[in-house]
Amino acid sequence: MPTIEFRGREIECERGRILRDVLLEAGESPHNGRANWLNCRGHGTCGTCAVAIEGDASEPTAAERRRLSLPPHDPDGGLRLSCQTRVDGDLEVRKYDGLWGQRVPDGDAPAASDGPTAPADER
Repeated sequence: MPTIEFRGREIECERGRILRDVLLEAGESPHNGRANWLNCRGHGTCGTCAVAIEGDASEPTAAERRRLSLPPHDPDGGLRLSCQTRVDGDLEVRKYDGLWGQRVPDGDAPAASDGPTAPADER
């Protein structure tokens, strides 16, 4: 059974579950601030459940790639939408600051980017 590490907790779940659902059922949230109440409820359209993941997860869906290509996200930023990500094995999950979780600290990007990045005040 896969284990998800999130905010100092270890959460077990069945393989194939949606990451957002697992976190919410465990009393954790992939959202920041008002996004806890104002979000698309897992349809992949708002982008507020973006997280950094390391480990074994599904490939990004078309809806996920589409939403992460729009501001304030960066398609090369390495973030994933927890509502579109299936847990395939153990995962380490990090939520960053910003309503959309888009404020990845310099030097902490989950994936390398070959393209230009937005200035820090626009992330």
